[in-house]
Amino acid sequence: MKLKIARLKQNYRTALWKCLAEGEAFDPGAARKLGERAVKLGLDTLDLAKMHEEALLQVKLQHPTVRAGKGLVRRGVAFFAEAETPVEGTHRVAVEANKHLKVMLEKLTKRTVELAHSNQELKGEIAQRREVEDSLRVSELTTSQLLTKSRQMQEELRHLSRRLIAAQEEERRRISRDLHDVIVQTLTGINLRLAALKSQTMKGTRDLQNKIAVTQRLVEKSVEVVHRFARDLRPTLLDDLGLIPALKSYFEGFMEQSGIRVSLVAYAGLEKLRSETRTVLYRVVQEALMNAGKHSRASKVRVRFHEEGNAVCLEIEDNGCGFAVEGARIGKGSKRLGLLGMKERVEMVGGSFSVESSPGKGTIIHIRILQRAHPVRKLASVKPTRKTV
Repeated sequence: MKLKIARLKQNYRTALWKCLAEGEAFDPGAARKLGERAVKLGLDTLDLAKMHEEALLQVKLQHPTVRAGKGLVRRGVAFFAEAETPVEGTHRVAVEANKHLKVMLEKLTKRTVELAHSNQELKGEIAQRREVEDSLRVSELTTSQLLTKSRQMQEELRHLSRRLIAAQEEERRRISRDLHDVIVQTLTGINLRLAALKSQTMKGTRDLQNKIAVTQRLVEKSVEVVHRFARDLRPTLLDDLGLIPALKSYFEGFMEQSGIRVSLVAYAGLEKLRSETRTVLYRVVQEALMNAGKHSRASKVRVRFHEEGNAVCLEIEDNGCGFAVEGARIGKGSKRLGLLGMKERVEMVGGSFSVESSPGKGTIIHIRILQRAHPVRKLASVKPTRKTV
């Protein structure tokens, strides 16, 4: 850097002497180039003035015969002015840049203050969001706990419902046995004694014979009513002979009462199912036929059993008026309770239950239950254990 400055000083002195010696014919471009070199070397106006002064002294010492005059001074000043032009331009640019930098600094300071304020507000929002997130986490945890508890209670309710159905079925079985074995037997004995009494009366006692005959008919009607109640509560055929005979017996009574024709398609393997499963299938068919008789206005119902792998499938189809399935699920009434009861019974033995229906297109009930084999007695070995009327 010092070497470059020394060269610049030497060139400046040579150019200044040439300017002073040539008079009016000097080239101002040479002075400006020297000024540009001074700017590149980082010199300011004072440095250039000092360099100009040193150059004048050197010229005076090297050329003592040169006398200073107005023309010489004017040319020296003009040379300095041309050399100083690039330095002055750089100074003006620096001043403008400094002003612009000051304005930018003021704006930056203002923006920094605004950012600090925004940052403070953002911290407040972050704190609020954290509080909301914490509240949401607590709420989610509470909701999850409530949902888990609700599912547990629902499962407990379902378990109690299944126990209730099982207890109800067992109670029906006991009442049916009592009706048949006690009341029917008693009524039958009364009827036999009346028949014997009737045969022993004399011919002249026609009025007594008529009364006995009326009493016998009342007893017979009571026996039929008790049989019907016992069959509705728990068909003895289901326990003694199996599912298919019990269904056929029920169909006969149902068709006689309702006028609806019922067809049955089944297979012998049904009797190998567990007693619990056979009871569920019987109750579902019974409930479906009761619904068809009360609500569907059907003229025929088809009950079909078939196997699918290790599962027994049941389809109950009628040609009635049908209904909106979703409406039945959320609505009120005996139809909804009947569907829920069938569904609960089927799920109690691990099966699946679905209903396919729409207004004007009949109804199909689909049931699928995995088979769990359970040995049953052969039909040929069954012997009646009680008297029947």
